[in-house]
Amino acid sequence: MRSTVIPSFADQCGINTQARQAEVQRVLALAQASGLAWIRLVWCDVHGSLRGKTWVTSELATAFAQGMGMVSTLMLKDTSDRTVYKVFEADVKHELPGFEGASNVMLLPDPSTFKILPWAEKTGWLMCQPWFPNGQVVTYDSRRILQTALEKLATKGWGMRCGLEVEFHIYKLKDAEHGDDADPAQAAWPGPAPEVSMIHPGYNLLNELWFDRAEPALRIVKQTAQDLGLPLLSLEIELGPSQVEAVFKATDAMTAADNMVLFRSAIKQALRRAGYHATFMCRPPFENIMSSGWHLHQSLYDLQTGQNLFARTTAQDIQEAQSLRADDACHALSKIGATYLAGLLAHGQGMTSLCTTTVNGFGRFKPNALAPQSILWGRDNRGAMLRVVGGPGDAGTRIENRMGEPAANPYLYMASQILAGLDGIENDLTAPFATEAPYAESAERLPLTLGDALARLGDDPILSAGLGADFVRYYQRIKQSEQTRFNDAEDKVEFQRREYFSRI
Repeated sequence: MRSTVIPSFADQCGINTQARQAEVQRVLALAQASGLAWIRLVWCDVHGSLRGKTWVTSELATAFAQGMGMVSTLMLKDTSDRTVYKVFEADVKHELPGFEGASNVMLLPDPSTFKILPWAEKTGWLMCQPWFPNGQVVTYDSRRILQTALEKLATKGWGMRCGLEVEFHIYKLKDAEHGDDADPAQAAWPGPAPEVSMIHPGYNLLNELWFDRAEPALRIVKQTAQDLGLPLLSLEIELGPSQVEAVFKATDAMTAADNMVLFRSAIKQALRRAGYHATFMCRPPFENIMSSGWHLHQSLYDLQTGQNLFARTTAQDIQEAQSLRADDACHALSKIGATYLAGLLAHGQGMTSLCTTTVNGFGRFKPNALAPQSILWGRDNRGAMLRVVGGPGDAGTRIENRMGEPAANPYLYMASQILAGLDGIENDLTAPFATEAPYAESAERLPLTLGDALARLGDDPILSAGLGADFVRYYQRIKQSEQTRFNDAEDKVEFQRREYFSRI
């Protein structure tokens, strides 16, 4: 009698290719050889935070084949962890099919993302993506949003390369074991923030003495990042008190996005074990601080040759550039790069809520603060929203978007760039001349609040079509809950202390 092979859930989802099976076997062998006791199976939520379950290693093969159930309401939470949609009411099946009754979605691990965590004993780590139990994709998954955007680029034979500059704050915990956030008598939803002191006093940019004071914490950051295989380039003392910056070498966009969510989560965990509190909140809840930004360096490249499609490096390119004004986008950038730049500018308001994603982050858009205020670009100008780095003859020429905050979901941040830039390329948009006065009163301003930015996203037909109208409505509703609760909060500083400082 011929035996019947029952298809796995991975087969049902159409992803169980020979290449994936080979990767799965590699990971299973490595997990066994490394003596791992358990594996963290994690997923990135819409806010850019990692959630998941921890499985014993002996069951990892089952997770790869059959997936892991996860309550679907985890996809419907605001930043306080409250479920925004009413999943136990009948109408939700029409508004959000597949989520009624707090039903399960299934997580399937991506074997290419496997890591061994350096700070947690005998522990592995895998990024997962959600699927409905019938094998259909969950289109609200932010990682899938970036995958879809990259597929659009790939149809042209192009990929996206990204470099990360991430500012954040590190504090010393005053009482790691018995502080307010560990006091059961003060437990709340969300709970109190930890009490902290600074690791350097700030206002002395790149000062070596301040670096030495911060070195014990930064040594943990460095070692953790390197042990995870992240392409860390440098760690620096930023201007603000207790503020630092991590700079990473450029990689392909999906790798960069995965690295960003892993870096944030890993650094917070490794530092916490050593008595520190790291936060990627843009503006910590103290009087004298400096805002943190996430500067996204980006370029397109040819998938076949690896050539930077933004750079002007041939003799003809350089000669043409020399005939143009230095503030013309086509002086520094190729035609593809210049039209991509114009697309980013054209959709600046629409993309803001995908780059700056918390109520807190909008406090950064102030004049003369090394942060953008208006939708402008400049040649090596750190006050403009978009900074063009490089020029004729420079193979590393790129566009730096300076509007992002370090708490942003990297998949949505990068996807928004691709969708906006492609519109500029496909419609041959023209950028204005570069600004020399990025804080001029006459320039078009960025949205002033998260609520305003969410409305601008809904008004942008290109971004709405690229992200999917259903996703945009879903994103607006979840993030508007955050804005509404902030508006209603009596103590807005305490709201941000609990909602962001203790969690992000």
